[in-house]
Amino acid sequence: MSEIKDTLFAQIPSVDGVRRQLLTRTRGDKYIWGIVLILSLVSILVVYSATGSLAYKMYKGNTNIYLFKQLSFTVLGLIIMYFLHRVNYTFFSRVATILFLVSIPLLLYTLFFGARINEGSRWIKLPIINLTIQTSDFAKLALFMYISKMLSKKQEGIKDFHKGFIPVVTPVIIICALIMPANLSNALLTGATSLLLMFIGRVSFKHIFLTIVIAMIPVAFIVSVAVLTYDGKKTEDIAKPVAAEKLKSVGRFGTWVKRVQDFMYAKDSEVPYQVQQAKIAISNGGMLIGLGPGNSQQRNFLPQAYNDFIYSIIIEEYGLLGGAFMIFIYLVFLFRCISIFRRCPYAFGAFLALGLSFTLVIQAVANMAVNVNLVPVTGVTLPLVSMGGSSFLFTCAAIGIVLSVARNVEQIEGKAPLETGVNPVDEVGGATAGASAAGANISSFKNARPNA
Repeated sequence: MSEIKDTLFAQIPSVDGVRRQLLTRTRGDKYIWGIVLILSLVSILVVYSATGSLAYKMYKGNTNIYLFKQLSFTVLGLIIMYFLHRVNYTFFSRVATILFLVSIPLLLYTLFFGARINEGSRWIKLPIINLTIQTSDFAKLALFMYISKMLSKKQEGIKDFHKGFIPVVTPVIIICALIMPANLSNALLTGATSLLLMFIGRVSFKHIFLTIVIAMIPVAFIVSVAVLTYDGKKTEDIAKPVAAEKLKSVGRFGTWVKRVQDFMYAKDSEVPYQVQQAKIAISNGGMLIGLGPGNSQQRNFLPQAYNDFIYSIIIEEYGLLGGAFMIFIYLVFLFRCISIFRRCPYAFGAFLALGLSFTLVIQAVANMAVNVNLVPVTGVTLPLVSMGGSSFLFTCAAIGIVLSVARNVEQIEGKAPLETGVNPVDEVGGATAGASAAGANISSFKNARPNA
């Protein structure tokens, strides 16, 4: 009879050993990793709750369909984040120009031939996997890579209008102009984030102020048309300016004007249905603990409760305490990214981490502001929380790139083992993509950001 072989208990990997192995393979800021896991858990819980009635209607009572979908996107997003955080961030400097150039025809194609959903041509459908992608998310990621690269290259002449400002602001204008026809709010948020990054990148304030003044012209024009075509009476009872009325039929211009009018003038029954239901959801939540997980009442009435208005559902189920916790989480994320920016010795990595963190946090603030009716209704999702899709995956990609920068900073500071074949000193060339040695070394970079 053959001897029975068994494994010694001591040879079985312990929990502590598994933890050490995980920490060895997972680098970057541990607080950011924790924030990602917390937001992912919140997303799964709230999306499952918010999609109950939608799943019942669309899939004949199968309320778990969106739970599995969200779990799938969460796992895929974490995988993307993990692999990108293992890539040396200087790689993104090398591909930034290519990605930016690719984003332009993608946005043009979307504008003219994209799938129209909710009155906007913002998406393209991938034929094989049948996944709908919002190309503006890809364009924003490429844009912040590119302007981070340009800011790091142009530091010596950044105050000059032609040599410093024009090369940096031109790609921002192009991308925002292509996003604007289908998604004005997204274009404004992208432009605002870019200008904030330029300010930190030492671009002349007078040039930034001039850009803001020019960008405010179309916004002021929309508000003016909204005021001219509204006086509180029924449409058929008043004489409206003919030119202004004709403009409202062009593209999404009428939608923008209507949202401004609703925000400025609507009272009681005139308030848009979404805003009414969001206010009811927030009221249901109360001061502290809310109605509890899965007990939302307004999910059955609030359109886009799992997407644009998911913050209202969070407050309804978890109370104002839960809503305040979400704000705290995003502020901690921003603080940790600012810490990475301050510690990163090379310009490209610092600007890249800060730019990507700014765009995510500003988007989160915009979503929350819409939910509590501080700004007009916009189609902005809550990063890492709204129901998964291309926006969720690109958000994970952006955080993965931030973690890549953080991992490199840890290696330079000696807090993590230096990987074979990676020399931090050699990253100067990749990080600045041809910048002079004087502008790329540590002391020069620290002296080159007084606005920070």
